[in-house]
Amino acid sequence: MSAEIIDRYTTLAEPREGLYKEKGSKFIAYAYEVEDEEAIQLYLEEVRQLHFKARHHCYAWRLGLDKTHYRANDDGEPSGTAGRPILGQIDSFGLTHCLIVVVRYFGGTKLGTSGLKTAYKAASFEALNEAPTVVRILKQKVKLFLPYPLLSDWMNYLKGAEMDIKSSDYAAEEVVLTLSLPLSRLPELQARLDDPLITDIKTEGLEE
Repeated sequence: MSAEIIDRYTTLAEPREGLYKEKGSKFIAYAYEVEDEEAIQLYLEEVRQLHFKARHHCYAWRLGLDKTHYRANDDGEPSGTAGRPILGQIDSFGLTHCLIVVVRYFGGTKLGTSGLKTAYKAASFEALNEAPTVVRILKQKVKLFLPYPLLSDWMNYLKGAEMDIKSSDYAAEEVVLTLSLPLSRLPELQARLDDPLITDIKTEGLEE
């Protein structure tokens, strides 16, 4: 039995902010959807420039469909008191491709490790709570070169198979359909093309 192909994930639909105050310290959280580590660095630099007087800019992020690519940074706070609580909130909300940066302005009173964990967790929660989310679907472009006698049958199939037809190019002997389909539908398309009765359809974008 083949493994299930994961091709969709939940992330933030828009940037969000959160605020938590404790004993004079102020924790400001910024949450973003991010595509890759390059985007993460751009957002981090943006927040650092905006809050250049802040003592700490702690953050955590998670990337990827399998959620195995992540980082948690305490930025000078005691180990495990900032980055991990932030990451925990990303996970609690079931998000990936998500970055949260929490800026701390020190209020003069130390909070202790327990207090810091609570503060960074709470600020992150405030940024994510009731934040709109969106399900992103990873798709692949595939071209089908269909002889005209097969066109009607394939058009009917594609309309009910969650495979979007992005363009149609009608040539003299064939129609070139450019499709956009979720990764999870690729095996189904490949299986249809592997039918021994189908011998005259060419493709581009499918692995051999």
